[in-house]
Amino acid sequence: MKYINKSLFIENVKIEDIAKKFNTPIYCYSYKQLKENIINFKKNFKSFSPLICFAIKSNTNVNLIKEIRKFGLGADVVSMGELMVALKAGVNPKKIVFSGVGKTSSEISYAIDKNILLINAESKSEINEIERIAKSKNKIIDIGIRLNPNTDAKTLKQISTGKKENKFGVDEKTFFDLVNYSKLSKNINLKCLSVHIGSQILDYRPYEKMLKVLDKIIKKSNYKFKFIDLGGGMGISYEKNNKKLNYQKYNIAIKKFLKNHNSKIIFEPGRSIVGNTGSLLSKIIYIKENSKKNFIILDAAMNDLMRPALYGANHRTLPVIKTGQTSKKTYEFVGPICESTDKFTTLKKFQKLKEKDLIVMCDVGAYGVSLSSNYNVRPKPTEILIKGSKINVIKKRQKLEDLI
Repeated sequence: MKYINKSLFIENVKIEDIAKKFNTPIYCYSYKQLKENIINFKKNFKSFSPLICFAIKSNTNVNLIKEIRKFGLGADVVSMGELMVALKAGVNPKKIVFSGVGKTSSEISYAIDKNILLINAESKSEINEIERIAKSKNKIIDIGIRLNPNTDAKTLKQISTGKKENKFGVDEKTFFDLVNYSKLSKNINLKCLSVHIGSQILDYRPYEKMLKVLDKIIKKSNYKFKFIDLGGGMGISYEKNNKKLNYQKYNIAIKKFLKNHNSKIIFEPGRSIVGNTGSLLSKIIYIKENSKKNFIILDAAMNDLMRPALYGANHRTLPVIKTGQTSKKTYEFVGPICESTDKFTTLKKFQKLKEKDLIVMCDVGAYGVSLSSNYNVRPKPTEILIKGSKINVIKKRQKLEDLI
């Protein structure tokens, strides 16, 4: 996004024109930014050519995933629905990894029928269920075992997944037991060690620590894994003062690890691929004055963008038209939903606003639409993909009559 003559543009499209044509709220994605993110990710890790499986949970738009698939990416899925989305988008089944702690029998059966690359199991019970279903279909199924490395990702506690108190993966002792159990099975083929320590990670050092844990455990297991799935979690800069994850230092740590282990690396990035591609455009309905601050009441709400209510996440907020006038009042940007948590951000010294003005919330491409809901019977917004001067509607706004 950039300002041209005080008007905000996404690529070559004036945001004001988007609001006139499609109404608000609306999710807008930049194809140029998406392409840059994928190329940059590949370039940073090209020395060992990882299999990159886009984390579908971060953005479930089929048309956006089609664009991502064209760059050769696979998919990381955590439900049958996500697997169906990935397949509909044309993702190669042999580039799909099925993760998650609670796969049902029908989900496992569906994944087996679709001949995907790996089912990453997270418990003895799940392995038993995979084995039972595989036996009933007279098949041998490739699986991974997810290890919980007890590594603190130094991120929000709500999105930490690699500590012993988290529900994900198995501990070291259980891991060795499951490796030994898998060796004796006639219907499962253990191919992968999987790990994922959290999300929105901006420091490479937790990854370094994780790799040291993996190195010791693999040596101790005396088992050759075809794949090492390192998960995702690579963070992005949501605010101007946010640091960025140093991919090069992470790359060096992985290359050092691979000197001892001849395995194919799998990544499961989501946010780092789509996070900064998306913006949520919203209109001010009312400005409600208060002795301490003014409430800027938007037509977007927590059902459209859940992250601030769920995690206390903050998204950069910009006016669509620059006026150069600064408000003396503090602004609290809120939605119309009947919940106190339906608020986005509180800002001082923001541009002076008036009712019907347009604002944009930045970096909502990941966990924006995918976490959205129909709370208060509100339709989900339109989604558009912008390529230069061209606008493609990649999902239409829901209709109230369809909801009701």
